[in-house]
Amino acid sequence: MKDRFYWLALSFIPGIGNVIYQRLIKHFQDAEKVFQASREELLKVPNMRAKNAEAIRGFKDWERVKKEIELVEENQVKLLTWGDEDYPENLRNIYDPPSVLYIKGDILKEDNLAVAVVGSRNPTEYGRLATERIGRDLTRQGITVVSGMARGIDSSSHKGALSGGGRTIAVLGSGIDVIYPPENKGLYHEIAARGAVISEFPMGTHPDGVNFPARNRIISGLSLGVVIVEATLRSGSLITANCALEQGREVFAVPGNVSSPRSRGTNMLIKKGAKLVEEARDVLEEILPQLGASRREREDEDEIPPDLSEDERKIFDVLEKEPLHIDRITVKSGLKANQALAVLLNLELNGLIKQLAGKMFIRC
Repeated sequence: MKDRFYWLALSFIPGIGNVIYQRLIKHFQDAEKVFQASREELLKVPNMRAKNAEAIRGFKDWERVKKEIELVEENQVKLLTWGDEDYPENLRNIYDPPSVLYIKGDILKEDNLAVAVVGSRNPTEYGRLATERIGRDLTRQGITVVSGMARGIDSSSHKGALSGGGRTIAVLGSGIDVIYPPENKGLYHEIAARGAVISEFPMGTHPDGVNFPARNRIISGLSLGVVIVEATLRSGSLITANCALEQGREVFAVPGNVSSPRSRGTNMLIKKGAKLVEEARDVLEEILPQLGASRREREDEDEIPPDLSEDERKIFDVLEKEPLHIDRITVKSGLKANQALAVLLNLELNGLIKQLAGKMFIRC
């Protein structure tokens, strides 16, 4: 925990936000060296103000840092710093990534393939069911679902992901040891067991309203795109959508009842250019180009990959370098149309085939 000790100490200094934090680490290459630096050395950091340098030099709250370390260890929480190799790559590349992440569960490399699903805290039954279906179907295609574990749509997105047998990440607007809302205690532990619960806030931080805009930038920052389900015109979910746009992420919206206030935010997003989403495939089609670089590349294009399932092998075996229509694929593979479409989507996600216009498919 020695290295973590100085990372935490630096994060506790007033006025040292995530952007200045990055500059300090890039300049000194080590958090401990920041505290060993002279005032003159600190002022060599780009855009470093004198008051920030003086705050670093004058930091004396070491007992608070020790207590934080003790709480982290007592609660079996992991600390992941911006400088760690395992820090989520999508999040690392935003303008102001958290300097320290508190984690219950595990962040995996496969979580770089993530989509956020957020929305109203008071959803309709339509919104809840749509969310659970999208979350479930995304995880069945190997996509990690990210949300904020709030009441309503957020909780439904996590539940849908878990029901699909996949991974999900909850980003809290409180300390990692403060479960909010309290009725989500069971969901919290289930997410931690099968994914991760994360926070950038120190232990014991209450879920105050000012924390949630910062939380929202992490939700979008972890993801390739953000799906909004049921949001009023003043919904916090629209903050997440704005964060996504600023970070260069895709924004999606599920259309809703035109007479419902809960749908005005999502319908407005669609008017402004967000992609309309009815099912998980609508999201996957948009982010497939981004998935290509992360998926397995085959050395020999003509070789059938050895780790395919029986149905995937049947489909891959009948595809050739010339486009083949779905009807011919089902006949030649012996699979039913719905089975064939599911297998084709999975092969497409793995970068093995490509779908062309008119339901034509071809090997990559």
